[in-house]
Amino acid sequence: MQQKVQQQTVQQQTVQHLTAQQTLAQWQKQAQQQLAAISPTADIEARLCLCHVLNVSNSYLYSYPERELNSAEHARLTELLGARLLGQPLAYLFGYWHFFDLQLEVAPSTLIPRPDTELLVEQALALPLPAQATVLDLGTGTGAIALALAHNKPQWQLTAVDYIAEAAALAERNREKLQIKNCTVVQSNWFSALGSAKFDLIVSNPPYIDPQDPHLASLKYEPVTALTAEQQGLADISQIIRQAPQHLNANGWLYLEHGYNQADAVRLLLKQAGFTQVESKRDYGNNWRISGGCLPDD
Repeated sequence: MQQKVQQQTVQQQTVQHLTAQQTLAQWQKQAQQQLAAISPTADIEARLCLCHVLNVSNSYLYSYPERELNSAEHARLTELLGARLLGQPLAYLFGYWHFFDLQLEVAPSTLIPRPDTELLVEQALALPLPAQATVLDLGTGTGAIALALAHNKPQWQLTAVDYIAEAAALAERNREKLQIKNCTVVQSNWFSALGSAKFDLIVSNPPYIDPQDPHLASLKYEPVTALTAEQQGLADISQIIRQAPQHLNANGWLYLEHGYNQADAVRLLLKQAGFTQVESKRDYGNNWRISGGCLPDD
């Protein structure tokens, strides 16, 4: 009840500032000023709101800055901005997000696909895999990683698994909407439903945040189970690394996303499990973000 009152108050304040008839440029400027209080990318978010409500491309905003908003558009933008100022992620407010040139349905049961995770896709595409590689995506969520790989490598065969039924159903909806044929979605607790299946590559963006990490406060709208893991965030990563060799073909690869301060620990776990060519790579913010290695042919 208190949150609802708070939202109404924020939206009323927004209305007071944005009630006059406005052009796209005017609304964008004022929205950007308000969003700056909660987002380092306020300019991008303001443009995204306009593109979403008007159903136009970003280039349209540059081409027609003097176009005036009608009352219905203005009301929807006011509602959207009010919810965003309360901290709700734009992806959940829109119901979709973009990842590796794909538009994916999102929901509060899954994490929002992030640009840094595209590094994992880029690394997978660069590996020396067989022409008709079999690839497993563990903890697929929206299906972002698996579907991006399947889309870019139609000759590969992807398997995407998630323990949460709602997440697996969401990934399947995204697969169907994108008409991707070379990917199968399975509900599984990591490897549990896969039997003796083996793959040329396993990728995963597992939970890796320490439950005590103060950064969790800024992620309150996303599912905690998809974010946190015990053992300072390494529990799920450790389990995947231990079990992966049983599900990799000879000279198969494993690559995982992890926290900015976990690269040393993840590389050690990989080496202990018998992986070679172990390495870590930095994300676009210059933080260590993924680590992986190859399981040699005995």
